Amino acid sequence: MDNKKICVVGGGAAGMMAAGTASLYGADVTIFENTDRLGKKLAITGKGRCNVTNNCTTVEFLENVTKNPRFLYSALNAFDTESTISFFENLGVPLKTERAKRVFPESDLAKDIVDAMRKYAANCRVIYSKVTKITRVGDAFSVRAANAEYTFDAVILATGGKSYPLTGSDGSGYRLATGLGHRITELIPSLIPIESTSSFCTDMQGLSLKNVGISIKDVNGRTVYTDFGEMMFTHFGVTGPMILSASAHLRSYDISTLTLSIDLKPALDEKTLDKRLLSDFAERSNKDLVNAMGALLPSKMIEPFIRYTGIDPRIKINSVTKEQRKKILCGLKAFSIPLSKFRPIEEAIITSGGVDTRDISPKDMQSKLTPGLYFAGEMIDVDAYTGGFNLQIAFSTGYLAGKSAAEQ
Repeated sequence: MDNKKICVVGGGAAGMMAAGTASLYGADVTIFENTDRLGKKLAITGKGRCNVTNNCTTVEFLENVTKNPRFLYSALNAFDTESTISFFENLGVPLKTERAKRVFPESDLAKDIVDAMRKYAANCRVIYSKVTKITRVGDAFSVRAANAEYTFDAVILATGGKSYPLTGSDGSGYRLATGLGHRITELIPSLIPIESTSSFCTDMQGLSLKNVGISIKDVNGRTVYTDFGEMMFTHFGVTGPMILSASAHLRSYDISTLTLSIDLKPALDEKTLDKRLLSDFAERSNKDLVNAMGALLPSKMIEPFIRYTGIDPRIKINSVTKEQRKKILCGLKAFSIPLSKFRPIEEAIITSGGVDTRDISPKDMQSKLTPGLYFAGEMIDVDAYTGGFNLQIAFSTGYLAGKSAAEQ
């Protein structure tokens, strides 16, 4: 009997995991990739460092999944975060765990992860062509790509979302799924930078703030999100790990009604910070304010910060009033910036929404509507916060889809 012929559409993290696993379980696998190489998006994740997973328990993991966490029980049971860590180390990529349990290659090179995935899928045939149509023909599938027709026993759709179209995630997989009877939930950007109309962001573009606190407040001053960690100013607004995580939480809000408040000194309460200010000012009493803030703020932030307080930057420290010191204190504890909108979906790290999970069996990632059709990765309507969770979803669903397609 011939080996089962399986087609994997999409050569990203989920696609390579699905293909390599199906091949491992004895299937004859062909990957269709619509860019010029496998793992193109994977190579740029985590600013080129690739946050492969999160070194946490399955319970903690599911707490970080923002849509349809229960759907992932079987996939995580089949291939959990420990499995991912072992998987890469067995392929010769040593890993390390950093703050917030995020796991990276020791080399800090996403290329090592991409090379390992390509090695895992090395026994699979790769056709660099875009799949334009999939049709069910009896017990088989007819797959059309570049004016050629191919026949397969099973198909795994792992085309990614709609974000980063230059890496191949152009949303075409949703059309293929729809053509096979599947419903697609609303597609919206997630893990995405946020724009602001504030000129302070432009003035401080490129500046990263580490170990700061943020709170996002609505028009009534009610806090809707808080976090601690790292963020960055850009020419259009704000980005960085905390902002990306916040964006996943803020999908249901009108962003233009929200304000970002940054606590630049989260380790100090107001009373302690005021003592620190008095001490710093006493040492620099004859200096201009603009030349006396270096111990409190990064140099790129000093002038915008003083403009934010409305105080004359050339005022001598010994002339700063109690009221002006209070303004500085308030600015250090709550530097506020109005938010306006999310960046375009093409800039999102992931797409929220996708193939409706009600149409997919969570036990094997197989379509409930079209037997022999499987799904993996971002095109399914599941997503999570930043921190390695979304790549783990790709690996878990890819593994389960590949194993199930080969065995069934």
